[in-house]
Amino acid sequence: MAGQVDLMVDVASNSLPYLQGGKVKAFAVTAAARHASAPGIPTVDEAGLPGFHMSTWYALFGPKAMSRDIVAKLNTAAIGALADPAVARRLGDLGLDIPPRDQQTSDALAHLQRAEIEKWWPIVKAANIKPE
Repeated sequence: MAGQVDLMVDVASNSLPYLQGGKVKAFAVTAAARHASAPGIPTVDEAGLPGFHMSTWYALFGPKAMSRDIVAKLNTAAIGALADPAVARRLGDLGLDIPPRDQQTSDALAHLQRAEIEKWWPIVKAANIKPE
């Protein structure tokens, strides 16, 4: 906002208000498909940087030993909330995408988490990134 940053990769929920207010310019979304909240912004593939896909995702986690019954009950409540049109509209307004219903399970989350680790761990290792 103050003209001190030349380029930034940010999550849509943070940047959309500034984009809509004309305060920032978006070059691309780091996804394979255009974002529903900003369909005029090209994908990185369309902008000339094919395959530079990154996403932010949110999930509910519990203790490792959480009973399957509790997991199922929490999952059912989360699915119900995400199916509510008002919740879906608000999340969309914030620039968040709701995964398809078949991806709203603990097994799907485990698969996504494994895929993300497999994708990013070699990059983290090669860059010698350490937690601080």
